[in-house]
Amino acid sequence: MAMRSALTSLPARIRDPSASAAAAGRRLLSDGKGRVLNEEERAKETVYIQKMERERIEKQRIARERYDKEKADADKNKAAESDKKPEGSN
Repeated sequence: MAMRSALTSLPARIRDPSASAAAAGRRLLSDGKGRVLNEEERAKETVYIQKMERERIEKQRIARERYDKEKADADKNKAAESDKKPEGSN
């Protein structure tokens, strides 16, 4: 009997590790307010997340292209300046 009471006083994640994994899965499907999202709400949330991800990736692509162009222009300018220097100067 004493063993049983000792086990019930342990947190649920220690007594049954699979229970905490199931709880984590339930948390992923909630709206943060304790309410579980239904299938339609989850689908809308998934679409929204995918849209935000696409926009973020597009912004990164544009920034990378801008960076590459600026770097290429800077390299051209540097090469042009080195060609303009007189032979005798350092």
